[in-house]
Amino acid sequence: MTTRTARKPAGRIAFIGAGPGDPELLTRRAYAALTDADQVVYDRGVPETLLSAIRSGAKEDAQFSPAEGAPGDVAKVLLSAAKSGLSAVHLVAGDPFGHDSVVKEVQAVARTAVHFEVIPGIGQAEGVAAYAGVPLPGVRIAADVDDITTLDFDALAAAAQKGSFAVAVDAGDLAAVRDGLLAAGVEPGVPVGVTGDGTGETQYTTTSTVDSFVAAALGFTGRVVLTVGSDVAERDTLSWWENRPLYGWKVLVPRTKEQAGAMSARLRAYGAIPCEVPTIAVEPPRTPAQMERAVKGLVDGRYAWVIFTSVNAVRAVWEKFGEHGLDARHFGGVKIACIGEATAEAVRAFGIQPELIPSGEQSSDGLLAEFSPHDEILDPVGRVLLPRADIATETLAAGLIERGWEVDDVTAYRTVRAAPPPAEIRDAIKSGGFDAVLFTSSSTVRNLVGIAGKPHARTVVAVIGPKTAETAVEFGLRVDTQPQTASVPDLVEALAEYALELREKLAAMPAKQRRGSKVQGPTALRFR
Repeated sequence: MTTRTARKPAGRIAFIGAGPGDPELLTRRAYAALTDADQVVYDRGVPETLLSAIRSGAKEDAQFSPAEGAPGDVAKVLLSAAKSGLSAVHLVAGDPFGHDSVVKEVQAVARTAVHFEVIPGIGQAEGVAAYAGVPLPGVRIAADVDDITTLDFDALAAAAQKGSFAVAVDAGDLAAVRDGLLAAGVEPGVPVGVTGDGTGETQYTTTSTVDSFVAAALGFTGRVVLTVGSDVAERDTLSWWENRPLYGWKVLVPRTKEQAGAMSARLRAYGAIPCEVPTIAVEPPRTPAQMERAVKGLVDGRYAWVIFTSVNAVRAVWEKFGEHGLDARHFGGVKIACIGEATAEAVRAFGIQPELIPSGEQSSDGLLAEFSPHDEILDPVGRVLLPRADIATETLAAGLIERGWEVDDVTAYRTVRAAPPPAEIRDAIKSGGFDAVLFTSSSTVRNLVGIAGKPHARTVVAVIGPKTAETAVEFGLRVDTQPQTASVPDLVEALAEYALELREKLAAMPAKQRRGSKVQGPTALRFR
């Protein structure tokens, strides 16, 4: 019998294109390989926002380090990791084969027996041109350039005559690119767009001509994308990334970390830059006896209804269920009402469909308007469980009692004021560093002012409903916008609509009046 010596498991190498920068443009195949990697070497052109998104899903012990040295040096690092049985990745901006240095690395790895793959990404030039609203039909040249001495200016000049082209270069090379284009015969007046931070939160495009784009792009740093040709004019109608309603707005989101995610995602979709500042922390009740009795009552059929007024209340009840080994089946025979759609979604996540959600105003008053009075014949069990925060108002409980119901108003969780945010955020709040703030409850108003101070008068204030508006006014704030329906999606939509209204008003103003306008924020700045 032949005895074989055990070998280490074979490692592998992947060359992955990160795309033009927006984390959402990373392909599913690329993300899967990155989150499975043991070692990630990344180029300087990969933005920190994208690296953060990858790190959040990566293995706990995954190592991240910048790529340093010549192609041969980077290849040695990757091969060393693979020969140790690890999965190694070289993450590059744009597409791997768009970089001569990466092609050389792949060639070096291909000469060994180590398994490798190349996962393509959207090229920087092509991707940023699309985000800038510049189509590249006809003669399609879109190049990511590491060394401008490799640029074929004659080919670019020919492309500019027949259509348009895009190139990604370092900002420091813009003057050399201009000189090369003019020397190749490109007309000085041909339109040029220069885009910095392409596909990022602060992407900005300036348009000029071949003879003037260097001066127009003063202040740009890092990698930029030039779009050159007649199609640059299409930006007037096709520019979409920079024309989103809240583009560039810094928006304060005073919610708990668990609740802020959905709101921040919606804000980003409209182009905003959200800053999450927790104003409350959720803690268990000081004594668990009330909740223990409530859970026992649910199982024993003591309640006809459970009314949830917040996502936190849903979580508190399910955590208590979990402690006792209970699940959704133990809600059999109990009807559930929710004060709003967000709370209803939290209930559905546990496999239960609520019987009642207000069709109108999503508040205590809205729920009471649709909650039937107790009928001794139709409702043999006349008790309602109301698990809520320790600071909840009496409106809902009092209204249910008026309708003939017995109410167990139980403290399911406590809300305490969160710690103050860092000094720079407090200063930004008070000095007008935020363009808008979104308040989702009266407590977020009270607690934000308590831990960080009152938002500056130039900050746009959006509130979720009338009660929150009243509290904001009590604290001396001007309420600028409020949705008809009290929900997070509608609140964000209301802010976006308000921003569009501001843009239209400013666009209609004479230039002199715009400069004197008190309207602040990115919307105003675009017209100055």
